[in-house]
Amino acid sequence: MKIVSMLLLVSLLISCGYKPSAKYARQVTGDSISTSVHISAQDPENTVLIKDAVDSAIIQIFHASLTSYAQAKTHLTIALSEPSYAPIQYDSNGYVIAYRATTTLSILRVSETSSKQYNASGTYDFSVVANSILTDQERFDAIKFSSIKAISSFIAQVSAEGTKH
Repeated sequence: MKIVSMLLLVSLLISCGYKPSAKYARQVTGDSISTSVHISAQDPENTVLIKDAVDSAIIQIFHASLTSYAQAKTHLTIALSEPSYAPIQYDSNGYVIAYRATTTLSILRVSETSSKQYNASGTYDFSVVANSILTDQERFDAIKFSSIKAISSFIAQVSAEGTKH
């Protein structure tokens, strides 16, 4: 029974023309990618975090290899804008108890044949104790998770661009 259901699933995926988004993204980026991140004077520790997240996404999602700038077919230059925090929930006394962090990444993709600028945004909602100041750890986590969402947005943009080729 398991074999029949597996064969049915495989035949449906093959017959409908399904291709993973990584295949489309590789049409745009190629198999070897290098990255660099502009270090933010306000958040140097978050810059390292973003660099690690981008490198991880390249390996896991694009299924491409990280190489040096000289050997890469595509180079990604990433700049983090200053994150913003907006209150999204208040308690009965009017104190803020939840914030939304928004991070915007500016990504320049340069390849042998073309270059393109992307803007990718990510948000992350988090709660705080009423009438308190944002701690460094809360701010760090908010930037981390919103940056990961922004990277996912960038990957979706590149994959969509690959479907046009």
